[in-house]
Amino acid sequence: MIDHAEILVKAGSGGNGCISFRREKNVPKGGPNGGPGGKGGDVTLVSSRTVTTLVDQQYTKHYDAYRGAHGMGKTASGWDGLGARVTVPVGTTVYDADTDELIADMTTEHMEVIVAHGGLGGRGNTTFKSSGYQAPRVAEKGEPGEERRLRLEVRLIADVGLIGYPNAGKSTLLSHVSEAKPRIASYPFTTLEPNLGVVRLEREQNFVMADMPGLIEGAHEGVGLGHDFLRHVERTRLLLHLVDVASVDGREPLDDLKKINRELMLHSDKLADLPQIIVLNKADLPDAHDQLPEMLEALSGHPAHVISAATGEGVEELMRVTYAMLRQILAAEAEAAPVVEPERVDYVPRRGFAIDRAPEGNGYVVKGDAVKRAVVMTDFDNEEAVWLLQRRLNRMGLWRALKRAKVKNGDTVQIGDREFEFSGERHATTFSQFLADNRQAGRREGGDEHADEGDAEA
Repeated sequence: MIDHAEILVKAGSGGNGCISFRREKNVPKGGPNGGPGGKGGDVTLVSSRTVTTLVDQQYTKHYDAYRGAHGMGKTASGWDGLGARVTVPVGTTVYDADTDELIADMTTEHMEVIVAHGGLGGRGNTTFKSSGYQAPRVAEKGEPGEERRLRLEVRLIADVGLIGYPNAGKSTLLSHVSEAKPRIASYPFTTLEPNLGVVRLEREQNFVMADMPGLIEGAHEGVGLGHDFLRHVERTRLLLHLVDVASVDGREPLDDLKKINRELMLHSDKLADLPQIIVLNKADLPDAHDQLPEMLEALSGHPAHVISAATGEGVEELMRVTYAMLRQILAAEAEAAPVVEPERVDYVPRRGFAIDRAPEGNGYVVKGDAVKRAVVMTDFDNEEAVWLLQRRLNRMGLWRALKRAKVKNGDTVQIGDREFEFSGERHATTFSQFLADNRQAGRREGGDEHADEGDAEA
C-alpha cells in the first residue's frame, strides 16, 4: 500500500538591493553605499524515523519560506529569509508533480533535500560603481523564490500489528483510532487481508497500525489464514495482543492468550521476541467484570491495558503508551544501524542558455538560469537598470547567439515572463555614450545627484 501526498512548496524571494548615497558634512560627493538584499529561505525536506507516514502533509498542503530583507544604506546587507523544513519518513520518494521527474529517494535518516531554492538578493548600487560610472542610480530586484508542486510517496509498513482471535475487537479498535474503515461483523475471518490505518496523536506523532487477519490454533501449520497471517506479522515492530475479556464466544481469555503466543513461537523466534502490549478488550460488557481480576493477576508484571474499543474507554491512553514504546524501539534500531553521513542535496545552477522556437511558432524563447535571473532581477521602470541588463546579456553572448540562430529584426524574444523585440544592431556604443552622459550629468549637477541615505530606495 502506498501512502502519498501532494504539496505546494514556495521558497522565499530575495530582498531588493538598495539605492543609497553617502552624504556627510563636507562630503558632497560621498559615492554610492546601497547594500544588497538578503537571500530568500529554502524549502527543505528532512527524512526522519520519528514519523512513519505522510499524514501531516495530507493536512498541510502549502509550505512557504520567508523572503530576504531589503538592502540598506551604509552598504548594510538585508537579513536572509528563514527557510521551511518539512519532516517526512525515511523511504519517501519525491517527484515533481508536473513533470513526474524523480527529485530524490530519501533512503537514509537525516537526509536533507532542498526542493525549492530561495531567490538571490538583489545587488545594491555600490556594486555597479566604476571609474566611469560613479553615481549609479540602479539596484537589482530580489530574485523570486522557486515554486513547485511535489508528489510524495512512501510505502507503508505497519509499525504496530493487532493480533488476537477472530472477533477480539481488532477491527473495531482500528476504526476508532484511525480513518481506516475495516469490515466489522460478528463472524470469524471478517478480515481476510491486513487493513492499514494511520494513528495520529499530535503533529509529527503518528504511526501505522495494521488489523491483522484473525489467528487460530494451528496457524503455524497453515490452518486458517496461517502462513499469510504470520508473514504480515513479521513486518511489524510492536504487537497489540487483543483478548476478549468478556468471553463473548465462550472461550477462556487466558487460554486464548497462551494459544496465540504459542503459534507465534512455533512459527519463528523473531515473532516470539516481538514486544507485546496485552489489551483486555470489551471491558464495558457485564461478563468482563468477573474475568478482569483473574486476568490482571495472571498478567502481573506484563504490560496490560483494559479498554473498550466500542465505547473508547482507555483507548487514548493505550495509543499514547503504544507510541512511547514504539519510539523506544525506533531509537534502539537507529542506534544499532550503521552510521551513515547525512546527505544534503544542494542547488547547482545550470550554466549557459538555449534558444528555441516559441510553441506557436511566432518568435523565440531563451531558456537558461543565468539569463532568466538577470531579467527577473531587473527593475524595468529604471532606465539605467535596463541599459545594464542589455550590457550583461551581451557579455553572456546572447546577442551573438540570437544572430547565429537567424533571429531577424523585429522578432519577439521571450525570456522568463518578459518579451523583447530583437534589434540586429548591437548597442555597446550607445551604452558607452550613456555612461558619458551620466558623467556629464554628474559634473553639471555637482553633489545633487547623491541622494541622502534617508531617502534610499529598497
